[in-house]
Amino acid sequence: MTIQELQQLIEKMYSQKDRERGTAATFLWFTEEIGELASAIREGTHEEREGEFADVLAWLITLANITDIDLTKALHNKYGEGCPGCKKIVCTCQTKS
Repeated sequence: MTIQELQQLIEKMYSQKDRERGTAATFLWFTEEIGELASAIREGTHEEREGEFADVLAWLITLANITDIDLTKALHNKYGEGCPGCKKIVCTCQTKS
């Protein structure tokens, strides 16, 4: 499944509820999922980590959907040419980017 396909699937499954909840409340759900991922990384099983990574990605996509961001386009614009700093595929930046 591509990011575009997943973004469309999440939109189809949840768009009405997501838009009614709004950006601020959705962001809180997203941060809660990040906390659950942190716990799974620290002490969870492989299967629990898989589920939490999927949940974090789904909630990130939800935020993109309700703020009208095409993630495929955004990723291509930011990283399609390589590192945003040095513009190389293998980053040679001297500082964190």
